[in-house]
Amino acid sequence: MKAVIMCGGTGTRLRPLTFERPKPSIPILNRPSVVHLVDHLSSQGFGDIVVTLGYMGEKIEEYLANGDLYGVDIEYVYEKTKLGTAGSVKNAAKLFDDAPFMVVGGDHVMDLNLRELYNFHAQNDAMISIGLLCIDDPREYGIVDMDVNNRIHRFLEKPNSGEIFSNLASTGIYVCNSEVLDWIPDDKPFDFAKDLFPVLMAAGKHISGFLVRGKWTDIGNPAAYREACRWKLDKLPSTRIGGHFSTKDARVTGPVDIGHNVSVGSNSAIVGPSMIGDGTTIGDNVLIAPYTTIGTNCNIMDDARILSGYIYNNVTIGSGTTISGAIIDNDTIIGTECNLENGTVIGARTSIGDRVTVHSDVRIWPELVIGDGKKVKTDLINDAYGSSVSGS
Repeated sequence: MKAVIMCGGTGTRLRPLTFERPKPSIPILNRPSVVHLVDHLSSQGFGDIVVTLGYMGEKIEEYLANGDLYGVDIEYVYEKTKLGTAGSVKNAAKLFDDAPFMVVGGDHVMDLNLRELYNFHAQNDAMISIGLLCIDDPREYGIVDMDVNNRIHRFLEKPNSGEIFSNLASTGIYVCNSEVLDWIPDDKPFDFAKDLFPVLMAAGKHISGFLVRGKWTDIGNPAAYREACRWKLDKLPSTRIGGHFSTKDARVTGPVDIGHNVSVGSNSAIVGPSMIGDGTTIGDNVLIAPYTTIGTNCNIMDDARILSGYIYNNVTIGSGTTISGAIIDNDTIIGTECNLENGTVIGARTSIGDRVTVHSDVRIWPELVIGDGKKVKTDLINDAYGSSVSGS
């Protein structure tokens, strides 16, 4: 079975995390998100994978290579210009045969039974089958009107309040017959939801919906990203220590995944599910709460509190500092007695002084310096980088 992973977006809604990496390369459990996706596709029997690439695509190709590590065969197709979701798939048309193929987003995190969706499509006469989930707030998704026979009669992308005729939301996972490619123009921006589906329905073509079961999200914004990290941490089966581990009298309550050459100081506590990367040092009297990931070569100093934090590589957290649900990118230094509130996103190589408070949901761009005692209540933009946080 063949699958297409679309990795062309620039990830503006996840800035500042996507200035130096494409969205599918953002780490979840210290591995690029797209690696988890390829692992899942492989486990579902999709052995042939096409990856469509745009923004910083070479980084994705560097991680995945030819797919041997994941038991799949991977081929890559680059977009010279932005072609939209359907256009990016048409751009890879030469790699398809006459069999149906599955389309997924490069930012998808899931545990869905994709083989079940593929088999459903093979047994009906639809040109496209869409994976659907009931979503509490579907305003950020495309919603459908589907009858009891799984036929879709209406599709509306990102409805406003008062337009929500159902909460059946498209996951952006499609199984397509190869003839779909004939309906997509060459070398022109064209989306599945905005362009292709209305054209097919207007022509009387059959589009089916399939109610998938399980967990799914796209990591399109920081809140969705944190949720995806929590899902993956919940799947840690037990405590694993990857190599040399030194501690005096720390308490470890699993499941916790601890890398090689990690040291934990006196009277510290690590409570799972959590993950600690190679070469990280944790000081005395430190609390690492559940749903925390810490990358490689980090330094968590005495009396710090990491409460569901998502910390990347080479990060220093000062003594007495509290991190609550914040995301901190590579090579950042956080001073002593700081408080980073829930939803904070800190860009790479940022330096935050002592006794700084960063308010909830504030984003700080890379390479900025925040002086001692500051209270950061609004986003701080580095003019050397883009400023938009809307779009893909």
